[in-house]
Amino acid sequence: MHRGKGMKFVGDSRIRSYEKNRIPKDYSEYPGKTEAFWPNFLLKEWIIGAIFLVGYLILTVAHPSPLERQADPTDTGYIPLPDWYFLQMYQLLKYEFASGPYNVVGAIIIPGLAIGALLLMPFLDTSKERRPFKRPLPTAFMLLTLFAMIYLTWESVVNHDWEAAEAQGQIVEEAEFDTSDPGYEIYMGQSCVTCHGENFEGTPAGVPLTGTGHTPEEVADIAVNGVVKDGQQVMPADAFEGSDEELQQLAEFLSTVTQQ
Repeated sequence: MHRGKGMKFVGDSRIRSYEKNRIPKDYSEYPGKTEAFWPNFLLKEWIIGAIFLVGYLILTVAHPSPLERQADPTDTGYIPLPDWYFLQMYQLLKYEFASGPYNVVGAIIIPGLAIGALLLMPFLDTSKERRPFKRPLPTAFMLLTLFAMIYLTWESVVNHDWEAAEAQGQIVEEAEFDTSDPGYEIYMGQSCVTCHGENFEGTPAGVPLTGTGHTPEEVADIAVNGVVKDGQQVMPADAFEGSDEELQQLAEFLSTVTQQ
């Protein structure tokens, strides 16, 4: 008998010598290194979880999601962009061998081969060796996958027009206007509506017309002479095809279009 340890039997012939190590040690063999699951361990887990939850809530309030304007299925000029973790797949679909009539290659075959190789890896490499240079097949597959993901993501980021994407997804206030005004009928009958939208919200081809602050004279001048920005003609000249009286009515109407 050992003091503080309880009674122990030594040399029990019913237990083989090579099996003695299989018997787990008593709970009291690890003083100060073990604790009860309830409530000690679980309480610590709850505290850590609560700290992270509060941190996520603070980040959510401080940095809201970059929402865009309401989706419009009739807007064929809108270019959607997936989240960052799908950018490599998005970039893959831009190449000729994986897009157009061959999009099944980029959308199904190539990802399917990658996932299939990942599932078969435990069967393809049965070695007990853990050193990377002793396992050439899984090491090469891992490096190839990592390089492809980084390269495709980088190519997708640098080749995307982020300024145009921000402009096309910008939330624009709804316009307040009088549909009985003669200028509105002229606007709907001209090519203006194609670029600036039915509700003056703007499109990828034209800026919004709500709350511009332009006077009727300035609006008429833009409709006739167009707009040049940074040396480029962003709005063509002579876009208006009506009479001078209709131009005046249109200019006066557009100068009164405001945001709600």
